[in-house]
This record gives sequence, structure tokens and C-alpha cells, in this order.
Amino acid sequence: MFQQYAEFALKEFGPLAQTWVTFSDLDEVLYAGQAAGDHHLLQNILQLNKKIHQFYHHNFPGNGRRLSIGLKGRGEAALSQLTGLTVDFLSVDMDYSCASTTNFAQELKNLQITTGNLPILIHRLTVHDCSHNEQEPLRDLMNVLRSDDLNIIGCDMKNVLVLLEMQGTVDSDEEHFRSMKGLGNSYQKIVHESATKSTDGTDVLLTKVFPADFQWATSTESFKVEGAWAANGKGETIWDRFGHENQAFNNHTADTAADSYRKVDIDVYLLRGLGVKTYQFSISWARIFPSGHKDSLKEEGALYYDNLINALTESGIQPVATLYHWDLPQALQDNGGWTNPSIVAAYKDYAAFCFNRYGNRVKSWNTFSSPWVVSHAGYGTGVHAPGIKDYVNASYQVTHNILKSHAEAWHVYNDNYRKTQGGKVGIALNSDWAEPADAANPEDKEAAERYLEFMLGWFAHPIFINGDYPEVLKIQIEKKRNECPSSAPAVLPTFTAEEKARIKGTSDFFGLNHYTSRLVSSTVGGCVPGPEGVGDFQAKVDPSWPATASDWIYSMPEGLRSLLSHIKTKYLAVNNVPIYITGNGMPTNDTGDTLNDASRIEYMRGYISEALKAIELDKVDVQRFTVQSLMDGFEGNKGYSERFGLHHVNFVDGYRPRTPRESAYFFAQIIEQNGFVSRKQNHFEGVKISQPRRSTPLPPSEVPSASKVVWEKFTPQKKLDRQMYHYGIFSQDFLWGVSSSAYQIEGGYNQDGKGQSVWDVVSNNPGSGIPEDVNGNVACDSYNRLDEDLYMLQALKVKSYRFSLSWSRIFPNGRHASLNQKGVDYYNRLIDGLLVRKITPMVTIYHWDLPQALQDIGGWQNVEMINIFNDYCDFCFATFGDRVKFWMTMNDPQGLAWLGYGTGQIPPKIKEPGTAPYQVAHNLIKAHAKAYHTYDDKYRASQGGMVSIALNAEWVEPKDINVPRDLVAADRAMQFHVGWFAHPIFKNGDYPEAMKAQVLVKSELQGLSQSRLPSFTEEEKNSIKGTADIFCVNHYTSRIVTHVTGALSPASYLSDWDYVEEEITDQPTTPIGFTRAVSFGMRRLLNWIKEEYGNPDIYITENSVATPREWAFDEIDRVFLYKTYIDEALKAYDLDGVKVKGYATYLMDSFQFLYGYLFGFGLHHVDFSNPNRPRTPKFSAHFYYNIIKDNGFPLPEDEKMIYGEFKKGFIWSSATASYQIEGAWREDGKGLSIWDKFTHTPGKISEHDTGDVACNSYNKMEDDIAALKKVKVSHYRFSISWPRILPDGTTTYINQAGLNYYKKLLDSLIAANIEPQVTLYHWDLPQALQDVGGWENETIIERFRDYADVLFENLGPKVKLWITFNEPFIITVLGHVQGAHAPGFNDRPDTLPYIVGHNIIKSHAEAWHVYNDKYRASQKGMVSITVNSDWAEPRNPYKQEDYDAARNVVEFYLGWWAHPIFNGDYSPLMKKSVLEQSLAGGLAKSRLPEFTPEEIKRINGTYDYFGLNHYCSVLAFPVDYGSTQHFEADRGVVVISDRTWLETGSVWLRMTPFGLRRLLKFIKDEYRNPQIIITENGVSENGPVDLNDVHRKYYYEKYINQVLKAYLLDGVNIIGYTAWSLLDNLEWAVGYTERFGLFYVNRSDPDLPRTPKASVSFYSSIISCNGFPDPASGPHECWNSTSTPTPKPEATKEPINNVNFLGLNLSAKDAETGLNATFAFLIIALTGTICLSIGFILVKKSSKKTRKTENVELDKRS
Repeated sequence: MFQQYAEFALKEFGPLAQTWVTFSDLDEVLYAGQAAGDHHLLQNILQLNKKIHQFYHHNFPGNGRRLSIGLKGRGEAALSQLTGLTVDFLSVDMDYSCASTTNFAQELKNLQITTGNLPILIHRLTVHDCSHNEQEPLRDLMNVLRSDDLNIIGCDMKNVLVLLEMQGTVDSDEEHFRSMKGLGNSYQKIVHESATKSTDGTDVLLTKVFPADFQWATSTESFKVEGAWAANGKGETIWDRFGHENQAFNNHTADTAADSYRKVDIDVYLLRGLGVKTYQFSISWARIFPSGHKDSLKEEGALYYDNLINALTESGIQPVATLYHWDLPQALQDNGGWTNPSIVAAYKDYAAFCFNRYGNRVKSWNTFSSPWVVSHAGYGTGVHAPGIKDYVNASYQVTHNILKSHAEAWHVYNDNYRKTQGGKVGIALNSDWAEPADAANPEDKEAAERYLEFMLGWFAHPIFINGDYPEVLKIQIEKKRNECPSSAPAVLPTFTAEEKARIKGTSDFFGLNHYTSRLVSSTVGGCVPGPEGVGDFQAKVDPSWPATASDWIYSMPEGLRSLLSHIKTKYLAVNNVPIYITGNGMPTNDTGDTLNDASRIEYMRGYISEALKAIELDKVDVQRFTVQSLMDGFEGNKGYSERFGLHHVNFVDGYRPRTPRESAYFFAQIIEQNGFVSRKQNHFEGVKISQPRRSTPLPPSEVPSASKVVWEKFTPQKKLDRQMYHYGIFSQDFLWGVSSSAYQIEGGYNQDGKGQSVWDVVSNNPGSGIPEDVNGNVACDSYNRLDEDLYMLQALKVKSYRFSLSWSRIFPNGRHASLNQKGVDYYNRLIDGLLVRKITPMVTIYHWDLPQALQDIGGWQNVEMINIFNDYCDFCFATFGDRVKFWMTMNDPQGLAWLGYGTGQIPPKIKEPGTAPYQVAHNLIKAHAKAYHTYDDKYRASQGGMVSIALNAEWVEPKDINVPRDLVAADRAMQFHVGWFAHPIFKNGDYPEAMKAQVLVKSELQGLSQSRLPSFTEEEKNSIKGTADIFCVNHYTSRIVTHVTGALSPASYLSDWDYVEEEITDQPTTPIGFTRAVSFGMRRLLNWIKEEYGNPDIYITENSVATPREWAFDEIDRVFLYKTYIDEALKAYDLDGVKVKGYATYLMDSFQFLYGYLFGFGLHHVDFSNPNRPRTPKFSAHFYYNIIKDNGFPLPEDEKMIYGEFKKGFIWSSATASYQIEGAWREDGKGLSIWDKFTHTPGKISEHDTGDVACNSYNKMEDDIAALKKVKVSHYRFSISWPRILPDGTTTYINQAGLNYYKKLLDSLIAANIEPQVTLYHWDLPQALQDVGGWENETIIERFRDYADVLFENLGPKVKLWITFNEPFIITVLGHVQGAHAPGFNDRPDTLPYIVGHNIIKSHAEAWHVYNDKYRASQKGMVSITVNSDWAEPRNPYKQEDYDAARNVVEFYLGWWAHPIFNGDYSPLMKKSVLEQSLAGGLAKSRLPEFTPEEIKRINGTYDYFGLNHYCSVLAFPVDYGSTQHFEADRGVVVISDRTWLETGSVWLRMTPFGLRRLLKFIKDEYRNPQIIITENGVSENGPVDLNDVHRKYYYEKYINQVLKAYLLDGVNIIGYTAWSLLDNLEWAVGYTERFGLFYVNRSDPDLPRTPKASVSFYSSIISCNGFPDPASGPHECWNSTSTPTPKPEATKEPINNVNFLGLNLSAKDAETGLNATFAFLIIALTGTICLSIGFILVKKSSKKTRKTENVELDKRS
């Protein structure tokens, strides 16, 4: 029987195991047999064993297979009785006594001799007589077991390990034994177990969940995704160099990569969408320490990781930071990199900085990720950066230094931060799993184990076991050293005892990166360097394993489980830390269907399943699983050809949009389920919406209604007041949401039993009128892509989602009897999914998609629809109402009534404009009311929800507020649009009086006996009024209306209006005609609703703007819409007391009814050409998320005032220019200038203005001096007219009269204690010089030098501040590119500006040297140049290309001149840009001239300060001009303005105070912090004269305050400020139409009097205070008491009707309070004086209650 059993067992399991024992204890069997009297038992057993031995080797031939029998080691005498024993090795049970260690070795030797030198396996070793501190005998045991004289192939060490563990002496002796060849080591055990796992039923997917606290993660690496390779001072990395040397695939680089440096919000959005709670990213060493050393710290780089970490924690995501993932600073590599031992100290400093900076928020750290790759590929094979091929020395030295660096970092944390921060520090090691190629071959098994030791053990053994390399590794390398004495293939460094002790145990977890497995066979590696050669193994893959896009990753999920078990057994037996899977993933190709990555899903499913098996079945402590990676990136030497991302990145698009792949949704589902089984979630009940008060019925509106006060208040607003941005936040319970509707997104139009809707029928018929004949059959396919919609909602973190139910999906024919359960199931899944994500469902029951079966009976023209709709609503309330608390019966019924039944533009396409709209509306209103009462009567008590209706409401403005009938027309328009439905529902149950009267009169004039507008019975009115708990409004645009007499025939709802609508033409257009983006209408509309309908709670349920589908992801217009429209809603809430409770915009692009798919309205782009309908977040999605996060628009730091003073002696100035003010164009010998000629050329100047007289300052010097004294400036900047001094431009003749004028001016200034600032050239070149080429002719350099010499000599003793040129950019570009300025050239925009600019720079340098050489010593003045520059911000702050464009703007404005003068040559960026564009145009060289070395030397340093003119900022983005040869093409930039920036009198100038501070900081950083004088800064107005120039006061306050911030906070060396300009003057090409002056010059008066504007007093106060005194410290003498405050957004006085109380104008409520208080005090007999004081206190108290006083109240400085 036993033989049969044994043969069966060997047949079944023989292939799976190489070693067998027939009887585990022969002695015990014999003892039992003897007791039973069987004296032949021994011989029978020996014979039986022999047969089994023969059977085994016959059926399983081959080396490595062994069979034995278990014996007790009783000495050779006992064994001699076992003659005829047939075994392949001796399996014995031994005793070891610590008291007699010498006997043990001899016993083993005797056994071996007795058995013919058979190998010995000690299958049980019993250790005794050992005390806990008796270490030496145990070490003796180890020495015996590893003796070369004994052939010991294995030993049971359980008893020994227990003793060792008790003594704490698990050291190299134990490990040496563990590494011995034999049957007892962990690897062999794992291989053995893995071979049996296929039969234990666990190779199928586990249907279980992970532990409750399991961490799901995804990851990225800095150099793969960040881009911005040189931004903000980042140092070059080895991967930057690698890419720039064209070593990556297809010459790819990581310069921009996925642009994550600019996309923190976007990347965190993806993480929220996935639902991960952990994100692993790496820090770029070179971004923080560009040189690799701590003394090179770049704060901007450090701040990036602050922002990332903060964004993660704000979203509830735990950051896991990897300190080093392969991107070494190139500066360190230049010094040897990881081969240089000094790098250990540098890395230690870097780690210490990171722990200190980020450790309060980062609790999990990886010191290194996949260091084996660094050693192997970076310094061994050289296929990775830094590309070093030295596997003999460098590779091993790199590992040595990495291990020491890791240990030092761990100790830094352990010693300095662990106690306070409480985090964990570990290392993420990469390893394949290795299977023996021939499982039956012991040599292959040993080779596979060597493979693991050379990969994993190389790093894990020192850290987790004993501080030193594995014995296998050391032995193998020593073996090769002996075999290859002349060319050793490997040199392994050694650790000192101290280093071993410092390395050992330096990890709080075991981080594992695992991707694939290998089949390993034993080979003879010879003297070949590298793991295979040194390790004597060869690795390959099983052809049956699924391949990936990578040639090294093959899917073999089972290997992960085996590897985890191996790690647990080998490395964590003593130091039992958790295992974190820190990387697992596979790449797909970058071609084909890049989103439907089914292979990745299968890969993930398999590997995650194996991790779960390891946890559940093998009891491995795996606590985290990290999918590599979050998004596609730069994959090292493979460039972008391999895609690892859960999110696809479009590397062709500059925005680098990220789109979720199918694997992202799969992973999100795994995370939500915490495994593979759907789990019941705790349902969120939705946002607790307080029940609004049930409004009492309101009286009907008058004609015009009392709400006309809204127009009376807001329409007269000045533009500045209207545009003033308001900062503040909404209430904490504000409901931020997104919206959609069924037909627009669901698709599935005939799926799962859905019935046809009217839209299905119309859109599927040819000639539907929908552009491109598209339909909603698939739309966004939301019916089949619910997980994808939930991903977006989760990522946005909205509080609510408004969606509509498809009537025909629930009731296919519109009636209950046709109930479609699958449709109901879909909405149940949607609602449950929302609640799980803590999103409140806002459900619209009907959004235009009427079942066609109901339209067939007349649709909404049939009164039966009222009851049918009620049945449908009743079902919805009953089915979904336990979870839905926010209902809208229908959406935009006005649009349905008019467009569907009046114009026939939408289904059901009925054209009966005179009657059907009114009839349909009548039924819709009654249907809504009936449904409301059904909810009220049956469900409200138990469900506690709210019911309303969503009305579309556009705002209208009267064309002329002063024309009464236009005001009445505006009121009528609101009643026809909004009041049509709102008046019956929110007021008295009936239509508005204005509407009833209007339609009645029209009907009578048309000869009808009654009005075309139906009437409600009294019963119906009572039923209708009050049938809305809140006011839901959709709003898009505003228009102007004016009264007209409408046509009588044909009868039409439109003609009944008696008004016409016009666009508000100064507001931005949108792609949809007649729908401009008029943000201010939002505030006015909300105020009107408040006044008209009794101040209800208002929810804005739709608001967005159309953008062309071609814009896809980068749609600034929608961002502008949110910035402006939502801010207007905030004003209504915060300033006007409107009860705005929520806001919703479109979730995604969808089928847009009349417009098909032409335009996108959504936060997410949907690719309708792709059957997968991928959703990609747009720029606006991230902007909107931040609004939600901030709950509005909190006051940004840029807008906060700072108080303090400038340095003593600060220059306060105002400026003018000669041609703009002097006049006297032909007086006293003055020559002609180019501006004289230009202004006398027809068509060049607005209003045909000239500077012939200008401000006549040549003859009104005293008036100008008086004006300066009034301003209290310390300096006055003016320019000298070159042709007034040198009429022909040369020194041939010096006009003494001209010199005398300026001498007199200087004397007058000095007498008035005003220092002169003199500009040599402010654009008025002598025409005589222009006639010989002007600035294009090099001779002008000498002419300008001579001119400067004359001025320095004659005027220099009285002038300490000189400016050579004013705004050379304007001279070159406006004068020689655009032709808008004199001399008016635009024919050579490719070369002329650069020639002119080149000569200007050299002219400046020559003038500077003239002063420096001849006059500086005696005159002691300063000479420089004034350059003008806008500041530029990226149009899209998430886009590196836009940052580059913004830099281009500043470089071409300011750097063009400053770089040569301050640094010696044109900037590298400018030279590169012009060269590349020149080459693109087929030129052989750059169009930008070059300076000779001598010229560079002469130009460099020709400054004494930095003169800066600045007015405004712009938003920049790049444009590719192709091969066009033009200055603008060289810049490659287009600029726009943000719509929230305040407008001025000049189209090019918007108020942007923040930009001045940023520009000053740029100059400080770029040009070594020079002294800076702001030589111009100011603002214009146009139109009617208003001496109360509040906008200018606002401008100066905000801009000068930014200058103070630059000085106090940024350390900018600012020494002066100049206001442009002193006088209203000739503003060049726009003549006198734009006015910049502090003083108004009345040009209608021949005397041209100067009249101070209000800004004079304001600016003089700033000057007197030398800055801004803190108003909190009380009144300041320096502040002019007549200075009026700067403006703030206006607050509505609430309520509007005030009363007079005790002589004070108070609200009725405050007056009542005052009366009660006064009465109370009288009761207690206080005096009247005290009563008056109390009244005054009450008034002050009331004012303090005004919300956001710092934003609303006017500044009360006095």
C-alpha cells in the first residue's frame, strides 16, 4: 500500500519538487514495529525504499533530484546496521549541546565517512544547554555547518534562530548560513510553494477586499513630468543633458515633459478623480539646489513643492515624497556624480532641507527609488543618464555611495525629525521576480537566486539584514577576481564596521517597485562585466507571458506574490516592517487607440489580485499599492514612445492636456470598492438645505414695477464703479455645482427600452436644422459612462450636480404603465454615486425631451399633459425622493414655449407664434403647480425636500435711462421674459399686469374679442401662487431695449413686446450672435429678482459661455466669464443683500440643441469624434475648482495695502516731454522735428491735432512751475527739444535762444527747490537728420554724442540726473515697424527696428562716456537710459508655453536695451528668437545685428541707475508666424488683457498694479539690483472732463503701494517715482483725446489755463508722507485733509427707503432700534445728551454691520 501511495505521490507531484524523503523518522517507525513484534520490518522498509528510489529516478531522471529516508544521527555504529540503504543524501536528526561543541563536528564527519561521503541534510537540529548570553558556542555551530570539510547541504535552524533572536545577535554568521546552497533557504521554499500554488485554487481572481486602511496610490517622477527644465533658476540635471545631447528616442527631451511644474491644480484634479488617498512624487534636487549644494538654494523651486504638498493635503491626499529618482544635478555629475564619495554629504544636506521644509506635511519618504537602475543603467550599461559605461568599477561604487547616502538621510530624520514629525523613511527598491528556467535543475534555481541577490539583495541585504552586501554577491565577485586576475569584471567596495552598523536597519518600510519577472538559467559568465557575466546566469522571458510596449516588461502577475513572500521571509523575518508597493505598471504604445488600454487593465487586475493573495493567503504585510504612473511622461531613453500613464498626455498640444484612460476609471473603481467586490457605502444625505420661509403671496407688479429702482441705481453707474472688482466670499453653505441635461449628454437613445423623445425624432430626420445634421443619439454617452461622469464630479469637488431625468427613459411612452426599470436603475446608480461622493443631486424632472408618444397627442398644447406630467413627477418623487432633496419640475419653460411652439426652432417645431406659446406656457405653469402640490401633500413631510422651477432670465438695460418709455420698455421686457412664469408662481398666481395689458391691447387692435393670453381662474391662481420654494435662474447675457411699436400682423409673442433688443456693443462678443458676455447684468438681474419677488433664496442653475470646439482645452473666455459673472453674483450677495445660495455651470461639452456640437459650454472637453467620448478637463475646470475651494474671491495678497515709508531722500517727480507741451514750434530759431512733419501729415493724428502750440509751456514756464509746487514734487522730469538747440541736428549752429529757455527753466526749478531730471531725447528728432536716414544712419551716433556734449557742457552744472533716451522701444517699433509714430515707417518690419535699435544703444553708450570722461568729476551727476516695459503674465497659468511667451514680451520690451547696457550684449533669448525666425525664412544668418567685442565692452556698464517707464501689464501666449520675417514674428507672442482689469482712457492701458512690483523684482534679479527710478507711470481718461479723477487717484494709490511693497518686502533698490504727466498734453498719435495729466489744460481757452484735478491733492499727500501712513494709527499731519478717498465697489443701501431719525438718515430698522434704545434710556432717567450720544453710537454700530467694510467703505483718510 505504501509503495502505491508513494508512486502516486511521485507521479502527481514529482515535477514540482526536487527533494523527497520517504520516511521522515525511520527510527520511530521501527520502534512502533518492534512493539508490534514485527522483526523483519527493517529489511522490508529498506527493500521498499530501494524500489521507490528506483521508481523515482526512472521517471524523473536528471541532476539535482534526490531521495532519502529520515534517520536519527546515532553514530556510525548504529548506521552500520542499515546495510543496503539506498539514498542520495543522508537526512538526519541531530542534537547540539553548547556544553560540548567539539563533539558535534566529529559526529558529522563520522556519519559522512560511514555513508560513503553522502551529502548531509540535518532535517531537525535540537539545541540545548545554551544560555541566553552564550553566543560563542552558537558561532561555533555556524562554523561547523559551513565547514568546507563537510558536505552539509542544509540544516533546520528554527531552534537556533529563536536563541539568536533572544540574544539579539542575528548577524553575518546567520546570514552566511542562510546563503548556503541547500534545500532550507527561503528562495527555494518560495519557488517550491509557487510551483504548488496553481493547484491550491488561488490562481483565480480573489473576490475579496483589501484591509480597511489599505493605501491606494499612484506616482510620478520629477524629470518625467515636471518640465520647466530651466524655469526659476532650476539647475541642469543629468537627464536634461542627456536629452539635449540627443541620446533619447527620436531626440526627445524633458524640457516641457507633461508641464507639471505649471500644473499642480491639474495633477491634483486627476488624483481626486481617481480617489487615491496617497500620491508618490519625487523632488527635483536641481530645482531646489541647482548646483546640488545647499548654498545654491532656489526658493522658487522649493515653493513649487510647498504648493504641490499643500494642494494634496487640501484635497485629503497623503503626499509621499521621493528624494531622488535619477535626476542628479549635472553640476554634481561634472564632479563624478555618484562615484564621488563627497556626494554623500551633499545628499545628506539635501535630505535635511527637505525633511525640515516639508516634513510637517509629508509623513512618508523614499530616499531613493529604484537605485539599482541608477547603478546598472546609468553607470553600468550607460543607456540611462549620465550615460557612463563602467560596470567594473563605477556601477559598484555608485551603489556603495547610494547606500551610505540613504543611511545618512535616514539617520538625519531619525535623529532630528522623527520625534516631532512622526513620519517614516524608507527606500523603494526595484526587483524582478526570478524563476528557474528549468524548475528541475538545481543549478538554475541557484542561478535564479543569484539573479535576485544581484538585483534586490545588492541593496536590501545591507539595509535590512546586516549592513553588508550578500554573501552570494561577495563570493561570486571574489570568484571572478580569482578566475580573471588580469581583467576582473567587478570590483566591490567594502564597508567598514562602522558603516555596516550605520546602514543596517535604516528603513521604516520595505518599498518595492516591481513590474515583471524573468526565467533564469545557469551559465558560465566568464570575465564579462555586468550582472549576468559576474553572476553566471542568463535571464529570459516565457514567450507565453503577455508582452507590453516595453521590451523589458512582460506581464507575469504571479511573480509579485512570490516576490512578496520572498521579501517577507528573507528580509523581514527579524525587522518586521511593512511592505509598500511603490511602483507597478506597464507601458502602452503612443500610437493607435491611446485611451482604450485594455492590456493595462488586465495587467493591473492581475498584479493587484496577486498582492491581495499575498495579504490574505500568505499573510504578507503589504500596506500600499502604487500604480505607475498617474500620467504619461518622459520615459528616459525611450522618450515619449512608451506611455505608462493612467492618463494620456497630449505632448503635441502646448497645454499638455490630460485625458483619463479606461485604466484610470478601472483603478478608480478598485479604489472605491477597496478591491474587487462592490461594497455598500454609507450614503451621504446631501447638503442640508435649510427650508426657506414659505413666502406670503405678493401683490401684482405695477406698471412699471417698483423694481425699476434697480435701473435707477445701477444704470447711471460710472464705468469705474461698474468695473471695480469685489473681493469676498459666499456663505459657508453656498452650493457650488455643475449641470447637464439628459438629452444633451446621455446618448443611449434606443438602448435598454428607452422610448423616443421629440428630440430623437427631429434630430434623426434630415433637415432638422441642427448644424452638420448631428443628433444626440450618443452625445457624451453618459448612459454607458457613468463612472467617467462621477470621476469628473469627484475631481471638481462640487457640492451639487444638477441633471435631468429622461422622461422617455423612465416611461417610454410617457405614462406609468410603460415603466422601464433599466432606466430607473441608471438614475439610481447615478444618485447613489453622487451621494457616496458627498454630492447633492439637483434633479430637473423635465428638460425639453418630451416623449414623442405624448407629442403625438398634442404635447403641451393638450391640457391632459397636466395630469400626465403630474403622474410622472409623482413617480419620480416616490422613487428617488428618499435621496433627492432638490427638485426642479422643468427647465426654461419660456424657451420651450417660444422656440418649440412659436418659432419652431426646436422640437416639436410648431410655428404658431401668436397663440401657441401662451397656450403652452399656460399648461406648463399649471402642470408645475400640480406637481408642486403633489410633493407638498404626499412627500414633503417625510422627505423634507424643496421644489422649484428653473427659469431663464436675461437682463435688459433701457437704452436711455432718462427716457421714461425706455425705462417702461425695460420693465416690460423683464415681465415678458421672466415674469411670464415667475409672476404667477412667485407673486399672485397670475400673469404680470404689464403683460396682460400689452397682449390684450394688441389682441383688440387685431380685432379679437379676447386676449390671446389665456386667463387663470381664481382657483387656479390660488393653486399656482407660491409654488416654488426657491428661485432657480439660468442666466447668460444682457441686452439694451428701447420702445417701439410692434407689428400687428401676423400676431406674435415677439410683436406683443413693443420693444426691440440691441447688443451692448462695448461688451465682449461670444461665438453665438446676440449673446455678449455682459457680466454686470448678473448683479442687476439678481437685485431685480430680489426686489420683484420678495427677496427669495436664489440658485443660479445655469451660467456659461460658448467657445469654439477648436479651442478644446485652453479657453480663456470661459475663465473670464467665471471671474466676472461670479464676482457680480458675489457683489449682489455681499454688497446688496441678495440671498444668492448657489451657482452651477456646465459639467462638460454636450449636444447644444440648436448648435449641435459646434460650441463647447463645459468645464470638460468631450471628443465627439472618438467613440470613447473621452473627457478632458479644460483650463476653466481648474479655475472653477479654485473658486469652489476659496468659496469665492478672497482678497489676494497683491491687493492688500501695505503701510510704511520710502527711504529718506526718495525722489518724487512728475514728467513731461518737449514736443508734448512746449509748442512754439517755429519760435526763436527752433528747427523742424520729425513730429512737426508727422503731425502736419493728413491722417496721422486724431482730430488733426498738432503740437504747434500744445500746452504753450515755452511761454508759460511760470504756470508750470506753480503747478509743480502745488504737487510738492522734489524733482521735475522734462525733455529737451534737440531741434530747439541744434536746428539741423548738428553742432554747426547752436541756437542760443533754445539754450537760454532751458537755462531759465533750470534756474526756475532750482529756485523752487525742485531738482531737474533731464531727458536728452524724447522722440523729436531734427527733421534734417531724418532726411539723411535718421536712426538708420550710423552717423547719427556721432551726432547724438555731440548733441549730448553740448547739453552736458551748457546745462550740466545745474543737472544731476540725465536720461539719454526715453523709451527706445517706442522709437523703434511704433516709429519704424508700425508707422504709428514719427517718422512713420512700416515697410521694413524685419530689419529696420533692429538697425535703429542697434544705433540707439551705441548712441547712448557714447553719450554716457562723454559725460563719464569729461563731466562726471566736476558735475557729479548720473546718466542712464529710460526703457519702457509692460509686465507680462501667462494667459494660461497652467501652460509653460505661455510663461515663455510672457518672458518674451519682457525680453523684447525691456531686455532689448537693458541687457546690452547692463550685461554687455543682447539677451540669449532675443538672439535665439531672431535667429530661429530668420533661418525659418530661408536666411543664412540672424537679422539682429551683432556687437563687436570692442562695442560690447564699450556698451557694458553705461548706466548709473535703471530708468523705468511702466503703465500696465498684459497676458501673453505664443503664436507661430511660420516663416514670416517681421519683428512681431520674432517675438512670437500675442497679448491680451484680463477682463477684470479696470479700463482707462486708452485702449492699451488697463490698471494692473501688481505688475509693477513684479517688474521691479525682475529687474532686481536680472540686473543685480541696480538703483531704479520709475521715470513714468500714470493713467489716462477720455471723454467729458471730470476734475474729480477718482480713477487716477485709485491708480496712483495702488501702483505706488506696489512700489512700496517692492522696496520693503522684496528689497528692490528703488530711489524714485515719477507721475506721468504733469499736464494734459498732446498724446502723440491720439492727439488731445486722451489725457494723462494731473492738471487739466483747458484748450478752449486761448490762455490754456492749468486746473488741478483731485489727484493732485492725493499725490501730494503721498509725497508729503513719503509713502502710506497706517490709518489705524490715527490722523497724520502729512496727509492732505482735502484728499478724497479712492473708490471701492459700491454697496446697495438696504433697504432703499430710509427715514429721518434724530436728524439722521437711517433705515427703518435702525431708526426703530434707535427709538427703542432712546426710550429705554429715558425710562432710566438719563439725560438728553446721553441719548443723543447713544443715537450716534447706534449709527456707528449700524455702519460696522456692513459686510466686508474693507472692500465696501470708502477710505476715510483725512
